[in-house]
Amino acid sequence: MTADAAGDPAALRVLWITETYPPSRGGMAQSCDRIVRGLRGAGATIDVLHVTPTARPGTEPFRVVRRAGGLHLPCPVDDDPPHAFNRAWSALQAQGDPDGITHVVAFGGSRPITVAPVYAAWLGVPLVTLIRGNDFDSAVFSARRRGPLDDALSRSALVAAVAQDKVRRIAALHPGIPVRWIPNGIDLDDWATAPSDRARAAAWRAAEVPAGRRVIGMFGHLKPKKGGTLLLDALLRSGRADDAHLLLAGDRDEAMDAWLADHDGEVSWSGLPFLDRFELLPWYAACDWVAIPSFYDGLPNVLVEAAALGVPVLGSRVAGMADVLVDGETGLLFEPGDEDGCAEALRRALTEDPEPYGRACRALAERAFDARTETARYVDALTACASAGGPR
Repeated sequence: MTADAAGDPAALRVLWITETYPPSRGGMAQSCDRIVRGLRGAGATIDVLHVTPTARPGTEPFRVVRRAGGLHLPCPVDDDPPHAFNRAWSALQAQGDPDGITHVVAFGGSRPITVAPVYAAWLGVPLVTLIRGNDFDSAVFSARRRGPLDDALSRSALVAAVAQDKVRRIAALHPGIPVRWIPNGIDLDDWATAPSDRARAAAWRAAEVPAGRRVIGMFGHLKPKKGGTLLLDALLRSGRADDAHLLLAGDRDEAMDAWLADHDGEVSWSGLPFLDRFELLPWYAACDWVAIPSFYDGLPNVLVEAAALGVPVLGSRVAGMADVLVDGETGLLFEPGDEDGCAEALRRALTEDPEPYGRACRALAERAFDARTETARYVDALTACASAGGPR
């Protein structure tokens, strides 16, 4: 590694190992794509090793593709991950100048966290582990996944997490490892509603939402940890269900569907399938509030996307949401799992004017979530550990 790598993004060549990258869908893939594009735009070379299951529709075959800004290597694992990762290693070696790699990054997920420490050691470069949300929350209490997680963290020259509570918990488990907080970002110039989006939102509300009701949206993979049934129970408990219409956009878990079937007619709601990010713009525009009642989380992309559009958030005071939202200013907060607190937040959301909250959210996004700031933080993180000169 050259001395220039300690200060010049153009001197960085990063082997980026991830399970979530386009054409994969979801918030993690969006974040990974955004960060990689940002780093490449800053001048760094990013070689992406995309670990995929071959059973997934649209999975790319095993091959090495040269792209602007770095290599792209889809790595389908089939039923034999060790074979796939040995093959990937050979393919990387065959590309020439593997010694030019300055860092290995594990972008969350169990397989990147398992593979990245090995590749970093073989290349003799620093390992950087990026913790998003569920990759830590699930693995730390898993007998099978805790070992690889601890191995990756203990070998890392730097760990970065999207929520400050994860920074504190990782530091408590591995007190000798540098840990940074780097929240999610968003391209504010690119992420905006068009007049057609707003017209579609208004037409949908006129056709589907009973007059006078506020629309509260939930977006994404609505897994049990996202607290969907808690929100539904709290809405009934609030006594204001007749003032609300829920927009449930994404993959609902079985418990939510069972609740909706058991309480047919008690709440007004509309459902949408899981949609790609830009398909969601008119649906964000249709909402007065976005709800994120998670029991635990990282920093949800939904929060960042909603804030950037000026849609305020009703959410639990947990992880990244607790870092960035202020109750009564940029959102309405309650303690995670607190149904009474959620009910009170819903009562406020259904009676208070959301517009001042929305303006404050947009200002928050401009101040804290701009993708250029996020890129600068990652460049600084990578260059800060470049002087380590090798794996821990």
